[in-house]
Amino acid sequence: MAGPKRPGHHAPPARFGPGWSSSCRSRPIDQVLALLGEHDPTGGRLPVAIETSQGLLLAGLRAAGRQAFAINPLAVSRCWDRYRASCGKSEAFDAMVLANILRTDATAHRPLPADSELLQSLRVVTRAQQDAAWDQITLTNRIRTLLRMFSTAALAAFERGGRHRLDSPAARMILAAAPTPAAAAALAPHELAALLRCAGRQRGIAAEADKLHGILRGEQMRQPAAVEQAMGLHLQGLVRQLDAICQTLQQLEQRVDEVFRAHPDAKIVTSVPGLGVQLGARLLAEIGDDRSRFADARALRAFAGAAPVTRSSGKSSFVHARPAKTDPMNWSQAQLDGRLPITLRTAEQVKKILRFRAPSDPIASRYAQYMGSAAPIGDI
Repeated sequence: MAGPKRPGHHAPPARFGPGWSSSCRSRPIDQVLALLGEHDPTGGRLPVAIETSQGLLLAGLRAAGRQAFAINPLAVSRCWDRYRASCGKSEAFDAMVLANILRTDATAHRPLPADSELLQSLRVVTRAQQDAAWDQITLTNRIRTLLRMFSTAALAAFERGGRHRLDSPAARMILAAAPTPAAAAALAPHELAALLRCAGRQRGIAAEADKLHGILRGEQMRQPAAVEQAMGLHLQGLVRQLDAICQTLQQLEQRVDEVFRAHPDAKIVTSVPGLGVQLGARLLAEIGDDRSRFADARALRAFAGAAPVTRSSGKSSFVHARPAKTDPMNWSQAQLDGRLPITLRTAEQVKKILRFRAPSDPIASRYAQYMGSAAPIGDI
Protein backbone atom coordinates (compact mmCIF):
# COMPACT_ATOMS: atom_id res chain seq x y z
CA MET A 1 0.00 0.00 0.00
CA ALA A 2 1.37 3.40 -0.85
CA GLY A 3 2.40 5.29 2.29
CA PRO A 4 1.50 8.88 3.21
CA LYS A 5 3.12 11.56 1.02
CA ARG A 6 4.65 14.77 2.26
CA PRO A 7 3.68 18.03 0.55
CA GLY A 8 5.36 18.33 -2.82
CA HIS A 9 5.09 14.62 -3.63
CA HIS A 10 2.35 13.74 -6.10
CA ALA A 11 0.60 10.43 -6.43
CA PRO A 12 0.92 8.74 -9.85
CA PRO A 13 -2.13 8.60 -12.16
CA ALA A 14 -4.53 5.79 -11.35
CA ARG A 15 -4.44 2.93 -13.83
CA PHE A 16 -7.06 0.37 -14.62
CA GLY A 17 -6.89 -2.91 -16.49
CA PRO A 18 -7.21 -4.29 -18.94
CA GLY A 19 -5.61 -1.75 -21.27
CA TRP A 20 -7.19 1.42 -19.97
CA SER A 21 -5.59 4.38 -18.20
CA SER A 22 -6.99 7.49 -16.63
CA SER A 23 -6.02 10.39 -14.42
CA CYS A 24 -8.55 11.67 -11.92
CA ARG A 25 -8.01 15.19 -13.28
CA SER A 26 -8.94 14.36 -16.89
CA ARG A 27 -12.03 12.08 -16.67
CA PRO A 28 -15.06 12.39 -14.40
CA ILE A 29 -15.87 9.50 -12.13
CA ASP A 30 -19.15 8.75 -13.90
CA GLN A 31 -17.27 7.89 -17.10
CA VAL A 32 -14.93 5.66 -15.13
CA LEU A 33 -17.82 3.81 -13.51
CA ALA A 34 -19.64 3.51 -16.82
CA LEU A 35 -16.57 2.01 -18.45
CA LEU A 36 -16.11 -0.44 -15.59
CA GLY A 37 -19.75 -1.45 -15.74
CA GLU A 38 -19.55 -2.01 -19.48
CA HIS A 39 -16.62 -4.45 -19.17
CA ASP A 40 -17.61 -6.06 -15.85
CA PRO A 41 -18.68 -9.70 -16.29
CA THR A 42 -19.27 -10.15 -12.56
CA GLY A 43 -22.19 -7.78 -12.17
CA GLY A 44 -20.49 -5.03 -10.17
CA ARG A 45 -18.05 -7.19 -8.23
CA LEU A 46 -15.01 -6.67 -10.47
CA PRO A 47 -12.12 -5.42 -8.26
CA VAL A 48 -9.95 -2.48 -9.26
CA ALA A 49 -6.15 -2.26 -8.99
CA ILE A 50 -4.74 1.20 -8.37
CA GLU A 51 -1.32 2.51 -7.35
CA THR A 52 -2.44 4.93 -4.64
CA SER A 53 -4.48 4.65 -1.47
CA GLN A 54 -5.90 8.17 -1.53
CA GLY A 55 -7.52 10.70 -3.83
CA LEU A 56 -10.87 11.64 -5.34
CA LEU A 57 -10.86 8.85 -7.90
CA LEU A 58 -10.46 6.24 -5.19
CA ALA A 59 -13.13 7.90 -3.06
CA GLY A 60 -15.55 7.75 -5.98
CA LEU A 61 -14.82 4.08 -6.62
CA ARG A 62 -15.39 3.19 -3.00
CA ALA A 63 -18.58 5.24 -2.83
CA ALA A 64 -19.84 3.25 -5.82
CA GLY A 65 -19.18 0.00 -3.96
CA ARG A 66 -16.14 -1.10 -5.95
CA GLN A 67 -13.49 -3.14 -4.15
CA ALA A 68 -10.10 -1.48 -4.66
CA PHE A 69 -6.60 -2.86 -4.18
CA ALA A 70 -3.78 -0.36 -3.65
CA ILE A 71 -0.69 -1.95 -5.22
CA ASN A 72 2.64 -0.50 -4.20
CA PRO A 73 4.29 1.11 -7.29
CA LEU A 74 7.55 -0.61 -6.34
CA ALA A 75 5.82 -4.01 -6.50
CA VAL A 76 4.37 -3.09 -9.89
CA SER A 77 7.80 -2.16 -11.26
CA ARG A 78 9.17 -5.54 -10.15
CA CYS A 79 6.57 -7.26 -12.34
CA TRP A 80 7.47 -5.43 -15.55
CA ASP A 81 10.16 -7.95 -16.47
CA ARG A 82 7.62 -10.76 -16.42
CA TYR A 83 5.98 -9.35 -19.53
CA ARG A 84 8.66 -7.29 -21.28
CA ALA A 85 12.42 -7.68 -21.51
CA SER A 86 12.96 -4.24 -23.02
CA CYS A 87 12.85 -0.99 -21.08
CA GLY A 88 9.75 0.23 -22.89
CA LYS A 89 6.92 1.73 -20.86
CA SER A 90 3.42 2.96 -21.64
CA GLU A 91 0.20 3.62 -19.78
CA ALA A 92 -1.52 0.68 -21.47
CA PHE A 93 1.34 -1.63 -20.52
CA ASP A 94 1.22 -0.47 -16.88
CA ALA A 95 -2.52 -1.04 -16.83
CA MET A 96 -2.06 -4.56 -18.16
CA VAL A 97 0.57 -5.31 -15.48
CA LEU A 98 -1.72 -4.00 -12.75
CA ALA A 99 -4.64 -6.07 -14.03
CA ASN A 100 -2.54 -9.23 -14.19
CA ILE A 101 -1.17 -8.68 -10.69
CA LEU A 102 -4.70 -8.61 -9.37
CA ARG A 103 -5.81 -11.48 -11.60
CA THR A 104 -3.04 -13.91 -10.60
CA ASP A 105 -1.83 -12.67 -7.18
CA ALA A 106 -4.92 -11.23 -5.57
CA THR A 107 -4.42 -13.37 -2.46
CA ALA A 108 -1.01 -11.74 -1.89
CA HIS A 109 -2.57 -8.26 -1.64
CA ARG A 110 -5.09 -6.79 0.74
CA PRO A 111 -8.06 -4.73 -0.44
CA LEU A 112 -8.36 -1.26 0.97
CA PRO A 113 -10.11 -1.41 4.35
CA ALA A 114 -13.76 -0.45 4.61
CA ASP A 115 -13.15 2.18 7.28
CA SER A 116 -15.96 4.39 8.51
CA GLU A 117 -16.18 8.05 7.50
CA LEU A 118 -15.38 9.07 11.07
CA LEU A 119 -12.19 7.00 10.98
CA GLN A 120 -11.19 8.45 7.61
CA SER A 121 -11.70 11.94 9.02
CA LEU A 122 -9.54 11.04 12.01
CA ARG A 123 -6.79 9.77 9.70
CA VAL A 124 -6.78 13.05 7.77
CA VAL A 125 -6.47 15.26 10.84
CA THR A 126 -3.84 13.09 12.55
CA ARG A 127 -1.64 13.06 9.45
CA ALA A 128 -2.18 16.80 8.98
CA GLN A 129 -1.15 17.27 12.60
CA GLN A 130 2.05 15.31 12.02
CA ASP A 131 2.83 17.34 8.89
CA ALA A 132 2.24 20.58 10.81
CA ALA A 133 4.54 19.38 13.61
CA TRP A 134 7.29 18.68 11.06
CA ASP A 135 6.78 22.13 9.54
CA GLN A 136 6.99 23.70 13.00
CA ILE A 137 10.31 21.99 13.67
CA THR A 138 11.64 23.05 10.26
CA LEU A 139 10.67 26.69 10.73
CA THR A 140 12.05 26.75 14.28
CA ASN A 141 15.37 25.43 13.03
CA ARG A 142 15.46 28.06 10.29
CA ILE A 143 14.80 30.82 12.83
CA ARG A 144 17.51 29.46 15.11
CA THR A 145 20.02 29.40 12.25
CA LEU A 146 19.14 32.96 11.26
CA LEU A 147 19.46 34.27 14.82
CA ARG A 148 22.91 32.74 15.10
CA MET A 149 23.95 34.86 12.13
CA PHE A 150 22.93 38.27 13.51
CA SER A 151 21.26 38.17 16.96
CA THR A 152 22.87 35.82 19.46
CA ALA A 153 21.31 37.73 22.37
CA ALA A 154 17.80 36.86 21.20
CA LEU A 155 18.86 33.24 20.87
CA ALA A 156 20.17 33.27 24.45
CA ALA A 157 17.00 34.98 25.69
CA PHE A 158 14.50 32.60 24.17
CA GLU A 159 16.31 29.27 24.38
CA ARG A 160 16.85 28.77 28.09
CA GLY A 161 15.15 25.40 28.36
CA GLY A 162 11.72 24.41 29.64
CA ARG A 163 9.01 26.68 28.31
CA HIS A 164 11.58 29.21 27.08
CA ARG A 165 11.70 28.04 23.45
CA LEU A 166 11.85 29.77 20.09
CA ASP A 167 8.40 28.45 19.19
CA SER A 168 6.81 29.67 22.44
CA PRO A 169 4.15 32.42 22.18
CA ALA A 170 6.34 34.89 24.11
CA ALA A 171 9.33 34.38 21.81
CA ARG A 172 7.20 34.75 18.69
CA MET A 173 5.53 37.89 20.01
CA ILE A 174 8.77 39.65 20.95
CA LEU A 175 10.65 38.61 17.80
CA ALA A 176 7.80 39.90 15.63
CA ALA A 177 7.78 43.24 17.48
CA ALA A 178 11.58 43.65 17.60
CA PRO A 179 13.26 41.51 14.92
CA THR A 180 16.66 43.23 14.99
CA PRO A 181 19.18 43.48 17.86
CA ALA A 182 18.86 47.26 17.85
CA ALA A 183 15.05 47.13 18.15
CA ALA A 184 15.24 44.45 20.85
CA ALA A 185 17.77 46.42 22.90
CA ALA A 186 15.52 49.49 22.72
CA LEU A 187 12.59 47.72 24.38
CA ALA A 188 11.96 48.93 27.91
CA PRO A 189 10.98 46.50 30.69
CA HIS A 190 7.37 47.73 30.68
CA GLU A 191 7.18 47.16 26.91
CA LEU A 192 8.52 43.63 27.30
CA ALA A 193 5.97 43.05 30.08
CA ALA A 194 3.15 44.19 27.77
CA LEU A 195 4.32 41.83 25.03
CA LEU A 196 4.46 38.95 27.52
CA ARG A 197 0.87 39.68 28.56
CA CYS A 198 -0.23 39.73 24.93
CA ALA A 199 1.44 36.32 24.51
CA GLY A 200 -0.71 34.90 27.32
CA ARG A 201 1.76 34.96 30.23
CA GLN A 202 0.06 35.44 33.61
CA ARG A 203 2.69 34.91 36.29
CA GLY A 204 6.15 36.31 36.94
CA ILE A 205 5.79 38.90 34.20
CA ALA A 206 7.89 41.63 35.80
CA ALA A 207 10.76 39.28 36.68
CA GLU A 208 10.77 37.73 33.22
CA ALA A 209 10.69 41.17 31.57
CA ASP A 210 13.68 42.32 33.61
CA LYS A 211 15.63 39.16 32.74
CA LEU A 212 14.87 39.54 29.03
CA HIS A 213 15.80 43.23 29.16
CA GLY A 214 19.18 42.41 30.59
CA ILE A 215 19.91 39.68 28.06
CA LEU A 216 18.75 41.66 25.00
CA ARG A 217 20.86 44.70 26.00
CA GLY A 218 23.97 42.60 26.59
CA GLU A 219 27.13 42.82 24.51
CA GLN A 220 27.08 40.88 21.26
CA MET A 221 28.64 40.95 17.82
CA ARG A 222 26.58 42.86 15.27
CA GLN A 223 26.13 42.86 11.52
CA PRO A 224 26.27 46.12 9.53
CA ALA A 225 23.09 48.16 9.91
CA ALA A 226 21.79 47.50 6.38
CA VAL A 227 22.46 43.76 6.65
CA GLU A 228 20.86 43.67 10.08
CA GLN A 229 17.68 45.31 8.75
CA ALA A 230 17.49 42.81 5.88
CA MET A 231 17.92 39.86 8.23
CA GLY A 232 15.29 41.34 10.54
CA LEU A 233 12.81 41.46 7.66
CA HIS A 234 13.62 37.82 6.88
CA LEU A 235 13.08 36.93 10.53
CA GLN A 236 9.68 38.61 10.62
CA GLY A 237 8.54 36.54 7.67
CA LEU A 238 9.67 33.31 9.30
CA VAL A 239 7.98 34.25 12.58
CA ARG A 240 4.69 34.92 10.78
CA GLN A 241 4.89 31.49 9.18
CA LEU A 242 5.67 29.91 12.56
CA ASP A 243 2.69 31.71 14.11
CA ALA A 244 0.38 30.27 11.47
CA ILE A 245 1.76 26.76 11.94
CA CYS A 246 1.41 26.94 15.73
CA GLN A 247 -2.19 28.12 15.45
CA THR A 248 -2.92 25.33 12.99
CA LEU A 249 -1.41 22.79 15.38
CA GLN A 250 -3.68 23.97 18.17
CA GLN A 251 -6.75 23.70 15.94
CA LEU A 252 -5.75 20.25 14.70
CA GLU A 253 -5.07 19.02 18.23
CA GLN A 254 -8.54 20.14 19.29
CA ARG A 255 -10.10 18.50 16.25
CA VAL A 256 -8.21 15.24 16.85
CA ASP A 257 -9.53 15.22 20.41
CA GLU A 258 -13.12 15.75 19.26
CA VAL A 259 -13.09 13.16 16.47
CA PHE A 260 -11.24 10.55 18.50
CA ARG A 261 -13.57 10.80 21.49
CA ALA A 262 -16.58 10.48 19.17
CA HIS A 263 -15.30 7.15 17.81
CA PRO A 264 -16.75 4.03 19.50
CA ASP A 265 -13.28 2.41 19.73
CA ALA A 266 -11.74 5.32 21.64
CA LYS A 267 -12.29 3.72 25.06
CA ILE A 268 -10.67 0.49 23.93
CA VAL A 269 -7.58 2.27 22.62
CA THR A 270 -7.12 4.52 25.65
CA SER A 271 -7.37 1.51 27.96
CA VAL A 272 -3.86 0.52 26.77
CA PRO A 273 -1.32 1.80 29.34
CA GLY A 274 0.57 4.77 27.95
CA LEU A 275 -1.89 5.64 25.18
CA GLY A 276 -3.54 9.00 25.62
CA VAL A 277 -5.82 10.88 23.28
CA GLN A 278 -3.22 12.15 20.80
CA LEU A 279 -1.10 9.00 20.52
CA GLY A 280 -4.16 6.77 20.71
CA ALA A 281 -5.83 8.75 17.93
CA ARG A 282 -2.84 8.19 15.65
CA LEU A 283 -2.81 4.48 16.49
CA LEU A 284 -6.52 4.09 15.73
CA ALA A 285 -6.30 6.21 12.57
CA GLU A 286 -3.59 4.04 11.03
CA ILE A 287 -4.99 0.65 12.11
CA GLY A 288 -8.55 1.56 11.13
CA ASP A 289 -11.86 0.21 12.38
CA ASP A 290 -12.30 -2.50 9.73
CA ARG A 291 -12.07 -5.69 11.80
CA SER A 292 -11.31 -7.84 8.74
CA ARG A 293 -8.28 -5.81 7.64
CA PHE A 294 -5.64 -7.95 9.40
CA ALA A 295 -5.85 -11.72 9.46
CA ASP A 296 -3.80 -12.06 12.65
CA ALA A 297 -1.49 -10.20 15.01
CA ARG A 298 1.53 -10.99 12.84
CA ALA A 299 0.04 -9.01 9.95
CA LEU A 300 -0.54 -6.03 12.21
CA ARG A 301 3.02 -6.18 13.54
CA ALA A 302 4.37 -6.24 9.99
CA PHE A 303 2.15 -3.29 9.05
CA ALA A 304 3.48 -1.32 12.02
CA GLY A 305 7.10 -2.18 11.25
CA ALA A 306 7.56 -3.95 14.60
CA ALA A 307 8.00 -7.46 13.15
CA PRO A 308 11.64 -8.27 12.25
CA VAL A 309 12.60 -9.77 8.90
CA THR A 310 14.75 -12.91 8.61
CA ARG A 311 17.11 -13.35 5.67
CA SER A 312 18.26 -16.95 5.55
CA SER A 313 20.38 -18.63 2.88
CA GLY A 314 22.19 -21.91 3.45
CA LYS A 315 23.92 -21.82 6.84
CA SER A 316 23.71 -18.05 7.24
CA SER A 317 20.75 -16.37 8.87
CA PHE A 318 20.32 -12.72 9.67
CA VAL A 319 17.47 -10.92 11.43
CA HIS A 320 17.05 -7.21 10.81
CA ALA A 321 14.47 -4.48 11.18
CA ARG A 322 11.67 -4.28 8.66
CA PRO A 323 12.46 -1.51 6.14
CA ALA A 324 9.01 -1.62 4.48
CA LYS A 325 6.43 -0.24 6.88
CA THR A 326 3.82 2.43 7.28
CA ASP A 327 5.70 5.47 8.54
CA PRO A 328 2.93 6.91 10.74
CA MET A 329 2.73 3.48 12.43
CA ASN A 330 6.46 3.19 13.12
CA TRP A 331 5.96 2.10 16.72
CA SER A 332 9.54 0.88 16.92
CA GLN A 333 10.35 4.49 17.81
CA ALA A 334 7.26 5.17 19.94
CA GLN A 335 7.77 6.08 23.58
CA LEU A 336 4.97 5.14 25.97
CA ASP A 337 4.89 6.50 29.52
CA GLY A 338 8.27 8.16 28.97
CA ARG A 339 10.04 4.79 28.74
CA LEU A 340 12.52 3.62 26.15
CA PRO A 341 11.26 2.90 22.61
CA ILE A 342 9.74 -0.54 22.15
CA THR A 343 12.68 -2.00 20.24
CA LEU A 344 15.19 -0.85 22.85
CA ARG A 345 13.10 -2.23 25.70
CA THR A 346 12.89 -5.57 23.90
CA ALA A 347 16.63 -5.60 23.38
CA GLU A 348 17.26 -4.86 27.06
CA GLN A 349 14.95 -7.67 28.18
CA VAL A 350 16.56 -10.21 25.84
CA LYS A 351 19.98 -9.05 26.96
CA LYS A 352 19.10 -9.63 30.61
CA ILE A 353 17.82 -13.12 29.86
CA LEU A 354 20.93 -14.10 27.91
CA ARG A 355 23.17 -13.19 30.85
CA PHE A 356 22.32 -16.55 32.39
CA ARG A 357 23.46 -18.68 29.49
CA ALA A 358 26.63 -20.75 29.78
CA PRO A 359 29.67 -19.66 27.73
CA SER A 360 29.42 -22.85 25.67
CA ASP A 361 25.72 -22.40 24.85
CA PRO A 362 25.14 -21.12 21.30
CA ILE A 363 22.96 -18.08 20.72
CA ALA A 364 20.03 -18.49 18.36
CA SER A 365 20.33 -16.33 15.28
CA ARG A 366 17.17 -14.39 16.13
CA TYR A 367 18.77 -13.26 19.42
CA ALA A 368 22.31 -12.65 18.21
CA GLN A 369 21.53 -9.09 17.08
CA TYR A 370 20.84 -8.10 20.69
CA MET A 371 24.25 -9.34 21.86
CA GLY A 372 26.54 -7.52 19.47
CA SER A 373 28.75 -9.19 16.92
CA ALA A 374 31.88 -9.46 19.05
CA ALA A 375 30.84 -8.68 22.62
CA PRO A 376 32.50 -10.95 25.21
CA ILE A 377 30.24 -12.73 27.65
CA GLY A 378 31.64 -10.76 30.56
CA ASP A 379 30.79 -7.46 28.88
CA ILE A 380 27.10 -8.29 28.46
